[in-house]
Amino acid sequence: MPVPQGDEGFKTVSNRNVAFHNIRFTRINGWLVALLAAMLTALLAVPAAAQGLESLEVVYENVPRERSFDGFVEAVRQSTVSAQVSARIEELPFDVDDYVERGDVIVRFRDQQASADLKQSEAALVEAKARLEEAQASHERIERLFAQERISRADMDRVTADLQSARARVEAAEGALLGAKEQYENTLVRAPFAGIVVERHAEIGEMATVGTPLMTGLSLEHLRVVVDVPQHDISALRRDGEALVDLPSGDSLSAQKIRIFPYADVGTHTFRVRLRLAEGQHGIYPGMWVKVRFVTGEEEALLVPATAVVRRSELTGVYVVNAEGNYRLRQVRLGRQLDDGRISILSGLEPGETVVTDGDAARRVVLGNRG
Repeated sequence: MPVPQGDEGFKTVSNRNVAFHNIRFTRINGWLVALLAAMLTALLAVPAAAQGLESLEVVYENVPRERSFDGFVEAVRQSTVSAQVSARIEELPFDVDDYVERGDVIVRFRDQQASADLKQSEAALVEAKARLEEAQASHERIERLFAQERISRADMDRVTADLQSARARVEAAEGALLGAKEQYENTLVRAPFAGIVVERHAEIGEMATVGTPLMTGLSLEHLRVVVDVPQHDISALRRDGEALVDLPSGDSLSAQKIRIFPYADVGTHTFRVRLRLAEGQHGIYPGMWVKVRFVTGEEEALLVPATAVVRRSELTGVYVVNAEGNYRLRQVRLGRQLDDGRISILSGLEPGETVVTDGDAARRVVLGNRG
């Protein structure tokens, strides 16, 4: 065979080398594709009969149809206490974010004047009672003499009037004492309910007048959720009167009491609804957003146990048993989870298909067969 010479020979050899490398690259690509296909088949298809995992046939079932809305949490007991006296602030035992019990002193005013008024009122009452005792004794003596006709009617009328005046002075002194006690008590501002301080409006040494805001507090034990419901959904809520609040922990809490405003907002055409929650701590706080659900009827859904769902990174699926008896991982789109733990499937499954009830077990079988 003649050997090419010069540039022509070099070009001929180079072309042969390029053709050879192209053939090798094509064969390697074919092997890689075949290998990947085999691995995918081994991952998605596993003999079901050899493993005997529990499975079930999915069919449509009637479930409650729910509507979900965003609501915000607010405190039922929230108030701002104000000064009832004109005095200087001497003590503020609590600050923002402090917890106080009901009846704790949260503000203390200077009480010298109130204390002096209280003592004067107490002394005035003692004097009035002494005058009353004297008037009663005088009235009894004059009454006996009048019965013996030893004094005139005018004298009798005079001592009777004195007795009535003494009784009136006692009542007036008792009223003044109550007012003085109230004024003295107002120098101590007490918490109206147990809760936390969220804002302090005054400082020690300030001169407060009647009506001056002092502190704002709220109770974390008494909460409600406020939600705006569209007018076409409000009838179902009025009819059934049942609503659920989804908590951050994943649990749901039934509303203890539902109050629906009797009018709609002109701009949004929604009805404001207040849902009173059970007393206690539920892991939510005033100002938070939560999901509110209530039943509007019934609908059909495909349901699978929560254990059948497999979540791997961005993939959510279930293992389906096909006609050949193999397990295949099927990607699905999940709906809501029912109270019994089952999850509705929005897409990815058809009625009559068989699903493995333990997705993790099916995955372990797949991994085992790969080994």
